[in-house]
Amino acid sequence: MKFDTPATNNPIDQLKIVGKPVDRIDGPRKTTGTAPYAYERHDVAPNQAYGYVLGSGIAKGRVTAMDTAAARAAPGVVAIVTTLDMPRLEKGAMNTAWLFGGPDIQHYHQVIAVVVAETFEQARDATAMIRVSYAREPGRFDLAAEAPNAQLAAADSGEGSGAAHEERTGDFEGAFAQAPVTLDATYTTPDESHAMMEPHSSIAAWEGDKLTVWTSNQMIAWGKRDLAKTLGIPAENVRLDSPYVGGGFGGKLFLRADAVLAALGARAARRPVKLALTRPLVANNTTHRPATIQRVRIGAERDGRITAIAHESTSGDLPDGKPETAVSQTKLLYAGANRLTAMRLAVLDLPEGNAMRAPGEAPGLMVIEIAMDEMAEKLGMDPVEFRIVNDTQVDPEHPQRPFSQRQLIQCLRQGAERFGWSRRNATPGRRREGNWLVGMGVAAGFRNNLVMKSGARVRLDGSGGVTVETDMTDIGTGSYTVIAQTAAEMMGVALEKVTVRLGDSSFPVSAGSGGQWGGNSSTAGVYAACVKLREAVAQRLGFNSAEAEFTDGQVRAGNRSAPLGQAAGADGLVAEDHIEYGDLGERFQQSTFAGHFVEVAVDVATGETRVRRMLAVCAAGRILNPKSARSQVIGAMTMGVGAALMEELAVDKRHGFFVNHDLAGYEVPVHADIPHQEVIFLDEVDPISSPMKAKGVGELGLCGVGAAIANAMYNATGVRLRDYPMTLDKMIDRLPEVA
Repeated sequence: MKFDTPATNNPIDQLKIVGKPVDRIDGPRKTTGTAPYAYERHDVAPNQAYGYVLGSGIAKGRVTAMDTAAARAAPGVVAIVTTLDMPRLEKGAMNTAWLFGGPDIQHYHQVIAVVVAETFEQARDATAMIRVSYAREPGRFDLAAEAPNAQLAAADSGEGSGAAHEERTGDFEGAFAQAPVTLDATYTTPDESHAMMEPHSSIAAWEGDKLTVWTSNQMIAWGKRDLAKTLGIPAENVRLDSPYVGGGFGGKLFLRADAVLAALGARAARRPVKLALTRPLVANNTTHRPATIQRVRIGAERDGRITAIAHESTSGDLPDGKPETAVSQTKLLYAGANRLTAMRLAVLDLPEGNAMRAPGEAPGLMVIEIAMDEMAEKLGMDPVEFRIVNDTQVDPEHPQRPFSQRQLIQCLRQGAERFGWSRRNATPGRRREGNWLVGMGVAAGFRNNLVMKSGARVRLDGSGGVTVETDMTDIGTGSYTVIAQTAAEMMGVALEKVTVRLGDSSFPVSAGSGGQWGGNSSTAGVYAACVKLREAVAQRLGFNSAEAEFTDGQVRAGNRSAPLGQAAGADGLVAEDHIEYGDLGERFQQSTFAGHFVEVAVDVATGETRVRRMLAVCAAGRILNPKSARSQVIGAMTMGVGAALMEELAVDKRHGFFVNHDLAGYEVPVHADIPHQEVIFLDEVDPISSPMKAKGVGELGLCGVGAAIANAMYNATGVRLRDYPMTLDKMIDRLPEVA
C-alpha cells in the first residue's frame, strides 16, 4: 500500500479498540517471569555451551601475542577463538567500530577473544587465564582538549534528527550584533550509557551453513543484514529471533559483539553457544551517547521576538564516526529570520558514540531550553510567554513548508494552567520551605516524527481468529498490544481473538523499534495487510469489499451477513502487505511537541536536589493506547531526571575508558528519586503521518525534561548551572547563606 495522500475516514476511526487504555497483553508473561528473553531461551537448541568474551585492556594500539595454553587446558573448555585467529571482519553498515578480528585496537574493551565452556563459571575462569601482550599507542580521550581540532561535519542520527555541517539563513552575525538583547553561552553534556536492564545477549546455533541467533535486538532486519555481512555469509542463511527485548534505548539498534561472538563460538565448538556481555562491556564495548560542548547565541527585540539564533555543537567519536546531532531541533523549534546551526566532530579513541534515548534532540534541548530561559530573564519576560511569542507554524528555514500539526502553544498554555505556573515567583531563591529552596521550571519538548516502510502478514482461521506476524520488536513499549488493537479494529473481532507474533526475521520486515517510529509505522503496516485481508474475505463471501462492514466477528453488506471465520475455509486465509510512504514527509514538517513542567526543592545547606512534581502535556497525533503511551512518557521523564541530576560516564583521560562502567557506579534514578508524574495528551489526529493518524510519543517524554529541571533549580536557588549532570558539588559553594 502506498501512502502518498493524507488519510481520510477509515476503519481505525471507529475507535472501538484503538485509542482505548488496554492493558498490555504481554504483561502477564513479564510479571510472571515467563517471557522468553534472549539468554533464557533454553528450549530453542539442545546442548548449549556458555561463551565468555574478553575485552582489550588498552584503548589504542595492537595485540602482539595471546597465550591461551592455560585457558585451553582449563576444566570444561570446549573452544577458544581469538582476534588473532582471523583477519578483521567486515563492518556492518550501521557499525562505526570494528567488532572483531585482527590485531588492531580502536577502543578499550574491544572484544579480543571468546572462550566456550560447559558452564558459565568455567568459561569465565578460563578467560581470566588468557595472557595478552599489547603494543600501546597514545590516544585522544579528552573532548575539551580535542575540541579546537574538531572539523565541521554533517550527520543524520537515522532517527529523524540531523543537520548539515553548517546551515545559514539570513545574516546571523549582522542581526545578532544589532539585537538590543543578546545571550552568548556555552553548555556541556557528558558521555552517557543506555543502562538498559537486559544486557546484550545472544544464543547462536548452526545447522550446516544456516545460522540462527536468538538475540536481544531492536531492529531485526538491520541485524540480520549486518550479521551476514560481518560473517561473510548469505543473508538468506541467517535467521534472527527476538520476541522480547528487555530495554534497548538505541543501544540495541545495531549489530554488536554478542551476536558475532556467539556465532563464531558456536561454529568453533560445533554446538549452540549462549553469551551475554558483562556490564563493563555494555558500557565500553557497545555504544554510548557522546559528550557535547554546545554554544548558543540568541538575539531578540525588547518585545521578545527572536531576530537571530545560533546553535553550534562539538562532540567526539572514532574515525568514520558521526557527531551527536544536537542542533537539529533548533532548526525547527522557534521562529527567527537569521539563523545558524553547525556541528563539529573531534576524533577520539573512546568507545563508539551512537544513538541513545532520542539522539540529537535530547542533549540539544537540554541546552537550547536553558538558553531560552536565560534569554527570557534578560528580557524580563515569563519563560512560557517568551516561547509562545516565538512559535512558528512553518519550517523557519523553508517557510513554504508547514507543519502537519503543531500544538506547542496549547501544550504550554494547558501545562501552565494545570501545573499552577501563575504561583511561581519569578525572582529566584525567594520560595523557601524550611531548609528547602523551591522552584518551578518549564521547557518545550520537541521530537521529529519519522515514518518507515513496514510490513505484516495477517492470517484468518475458521474460528474467526486472527494472527499477525511481523519482525517488529517489543522493547517494553507495548508493540504487542497496539498491533493487536489495530488488527482487532480492522477485522472487527475482540482483542482476545488476535494473536501477535513478533521479532522473527522470517516474518515480513517491519519498522523495528527506535526513533519513536515503531508504533505508528508498524501498526500502519498491519493496517495495510488487514486492508488486503478484508478484500480477500469480502471476495470469498461474495460481498462488495467497498460496502463490507467488519464488526463483532461478522461481515455485513446490505442485508446479508456471515461469520468472519467462514471466509477462511479449511486452509485459512492469508494476506501480506506493507505500508510505503510517498512525499508527504517532504511537503510537510512532521514533528511532535510537549510542554514539560517541573518543581524541585534544593537543600540550602547541602545542595541536594529533589524533584517534587512533573507534568508533560504532549501533542503527538492519535494516541493508539493511552495507558501504554503514558507508561512510555513517564519512563522517558524518569530518564530526563537521570540526565539532569546524575548520569555521567566518567572518562579516564589517561587510559581511555569509562570508569563507572556498571550499575553500581553509573547512577540512574530509582523509585525514591521519582515524584508524582502527570501526563496529558492533547486531542490530535495527523492525517499526514499515516493511515493510523498517529505519531511517535516515546522519546518526546524525554526531550526537554533535563532543561525543565535545570530551570527549576535556578528558580529555586538563583544558581545557574550550564554543565550536566547538575550535581551538588557544582552549586554548593554558590548557594545562599544558611540563615
